[in-house]
Amino acid sequence: MIQSLLIANRGEIACRIIRTAKAMGIRTIAVYSDADADALHVRAADAAVHIGPAPVRESYLLGDRIIAAAREAGAEAIHPGYGFLSENAAFAQSVIDARLVWVGAPPASITAMGLKDAAKARMIAAGVPVTPGYQGADQSPERLADEASAIGYPVLIKAVAGGGGKGMRKVDAPADFAEALASCRREAAASFGNDHVLLEKWITNPRHIEVQVFGDTHGQVVHLFERDCSLQRRHQKVIEEAPAPGMDPATRDAICAAAVRAAKAVDYVGAGTIEFIADAGLENGDGLRADRIWFMEMNTRLQVEHPVTEAITGVDLVEWQLRVASGEPLPMTQGDLSITGWAMEARLYAEDPAKGFLPSIGRLDRFALDGRVRVDTGVDEGGEISPWYDPMIAKLIAHGPTRDAARTALSDAVAGSVIWPLRTNAGFLVKALAHPDFVAGTMDTGLIARAGGAMMPADAPPAPVLAQATGRLLGATALPGFRLNAAPVERAMVLVDGTPVETAIGPRVGSGMESVLLTDAGQSWPVTRWRVDLAGGAAAGDGSILSPMPGRIIAVAVAQGDRVCKGQPLLTLEAMKMEHALVAPFDGVVAELAAVTGAQVNDGLLLARIAKDEG
Repeated sequence: MIQSLLIANRGEIACRIIRTAKAMGIRTIAVYSDADADALHVRAADAAVHIGPAPVRESYLLGDRIIAAAREAGAEAIHPGYGFLSENAAFAQSVIDARLVWVGAPPASITAMGLKDAAKARMIAAGVPVTPGYQGADQSPERLADEASAIGYPVLIKAVAGGGGKGMRKVDAPADFAEALASCRREAAASFGNDHVLLEKWITNPRHIEVQVFGDTHGQVVHLFERDCSLQRRHQKVIEEAPAPGMDPATRDAICAAAVRAAKAVDYVGAGTIEFIADAGLENGDGLRADRIWFMEMNTRLQVEHPVTEAITGVDLVEWQLRVASGEPLPMTQGDLSITGWAMEARLYAEDPAKGFLPSIGRLDRFALDGRVRVDTGVDEGGEISPWYDPMIAKLIAHGPTRDAARTALSDAVAGSVIWPLRTNAGFLVKALAHPDFVAGTMDTGLIARAGGAMMPADAPPAPVLAQATGRLLGATALPGFRLNAAPVERAMVLVDGTPVETAIGPRVGSGMESVLLTDAGQSWPVTRWRVDLAGGAAAGDGSILSPMPGRIIAVAVAQGDRVCKGQPLLTLEAMKMEHALVAPFDGVVAELAAVTGAQVNDGLLLARIAKDEG
């Protein structure tokens, strides 16, 4: 068995590998860039080696530096995780040439599956069904246009070296083909250094089905059943589950057998995923059928969504990777493997759905996730989401006896996440998990695009939830009007994420707090006390104007003895980088004025008092 392991990665996958390796008694070594010096994966490992500046091309993508770090730390093996160098055949070979153990697919297998056109040709030879299309060597625009017409529109242009949704274009008509081809090639050349493409028939109702496979050095290959990754946004997976909805035993047997043939065709060793595209036939209610499922590509590494397979099979896939890399046979045979229950995974990202899902970067001042589900993360409270790397905060994985049980548990866990001040996609995930098509298991890869605003989270908290938070903030009754002889309802003005909002609460019973963080359906808003009108009266019954929060007086608009009208500005307080006007609660006279421009004031301090105009 391997005794020491360097993880050539960062974030949640590095933490996840470290967890299993430590449980197996293996010494763990992390690598880190300048940006990750205090990262969770660095603190979790037994040792850590600095490999360069923050940009990945100056640190995590430098294979020679990672091998040097392994030698420096006395590592016996290197695990690449996923992303970065995990599917780089040259790096894998360099690790082997350095007499280190490579915990990954053989370089020849990576190369065989690395280009989509060559991989499809190999799959055809192995009897694996492939999507109708063209993957020939003639890359002239004329030949490609002719092949597209022969396939029949719409067609999909795909970069042969592509991945992650890059280098892909759907073309609906012959007139659009030339421009789409040129655009696809430019993107492919810039992203992968290879502008060759292949063509595939566009599937109208596509489902993304993938099969986890595993091989050892003794010639054994097994599958660990399928996953459904159809809920996607711009070709990026959002929610994954295992098993796949609508998968009957006969179809499962067919697709999983094809996946094993695919792995054997490239003498595969280690963890891999065979990805298929399925024509769901949703408009006919036919569900999944073996004759409408085709090979798409192979990922020669561990997948982000591997935890759902672990949940339904009870297998630790990283442990299997380490055992197979050590030369051991697979711990289980195909007959030993079975499915128990259902599992779902949601990818929690630091991104703002309201701003086109742009990354949200910065410090996690508040970070709390539901411990009743599995949480794989690479950050903790006080940590940073860096602009240099993928903004995934965590993966939440729920397992239950049924699909609906797993879905409900996952939704509750995502909804209960407390993250601040970074924006996240948690509210979007809650909406996606509740969408009728997803609940029914009849989604396809176009669902999110079709749903549009229906999956966008609310931009403000619901009124009842805000009333609850305001009640906590002011020490007031949270749910007014639900008992006989209740006191009059108050109107409270609070700041919700910096915006003044009026809400109804019951009477105050104490001094309350300065601010609270309101969380609802996965979203968080800071709610801060601003001004309270008691039953339409003043902030205090005698007309006292109190400082609603600590701050600085930046303007005083009245003098003692001045007559004022209800709603007239009296003074301005600067707090929380915002200006807050305090106004007269009723018509009257400024009987007292303690506010002085420039003075710092505390919460609850008397600033002025208005005597009611009795005339």
